[in-house]
Amino acid sequence: MEKLTIIKVGGKIVEEADTLAQLLADFAQIPGLKLLVHGGGRSATKLAERLGIKSQMVNGRRITDAETLKVVTMVYGGLVNKTIVAGLQAKGINAIGLTGADLNIIRSVKRPVKDIDYGFVGDVEAVNGETLSALLHRGIVPVIAPLTHDGRGSMLNTNADTIAGETAKALAGMFEVTLVYCFEKKGVLRDENDDNSVIPVITPDIFQKYVEEGIIQGGMIPKLENSFSALQAGVSQVVITSAAAIAQASGTIIKK
Repeated sequence: MEKLTIIKVGGKIVEEADTLAQLLADFAQIPGLKLLVHGGGRSATKLAERLGIKSQMVNGRRITDAETLKVVTMVYGGLVNKTIVAGLQAKGINAIGLTGADLNIIRSVKRPVKDIDYGFVGDVEAVNGETLSALLHRGIVPVIAPLTHDGRGSMLNTNADTIAGETAKALAGMFEVTLVYCFEKKGVLRDENDDNSVIPVITPDIFQKYVEEGIIQGGMIPKLENSFSALQAGVSQVVITSAAAIAQASGTIIKK
């Protein structure tokens, strides 16, 4: 089975010229087939502000009303996505920028209203692995923005971590997939105040133990739960590391 590396990178890294340049250089060094999923939240917030549209957040998640949806579609699918694609072309990587609507690669359903109405936010329903596989086999590197569609003409704002996880699952039957989540730290830390206290390997047992002890908490819990769910679905390995380390095999490795 051919190896495929899926990199998910946060908005913060792709939104600033120096960190983006470093990311593109590192991403270009990754051998074999690869795919990039990116965020772009801060750029969306800035543009919304300039257009007089107030950004509403609940527990770190954006409420996407009709006007905000226009902004995130412009920023994620346009500005951020095309800047990355142009940067990769300059490195000799034949990239294509996609939202979930392009080639119908990711269809989702509008999140049902429970306690909070998130608006035009999509929960992924289906990822078209065959189409992505065909692109990869033609030497094309997909760069996926955090936007999907409902199949009825509406775009939906969708969490980039989820898109990366669901894409990895959809391709796990066709490739030996390594899923890499990049963020600001070097990996999952034993002590959040010590950047060098990286936990090298996390299994489900270690995860339970660290959650009970309060070492792993907050937003890291759903990230790791997503990681285990990807492994259950056939993804070979999941790595949580810093964007600066994607070309090396450092960080925290999540194993079954």
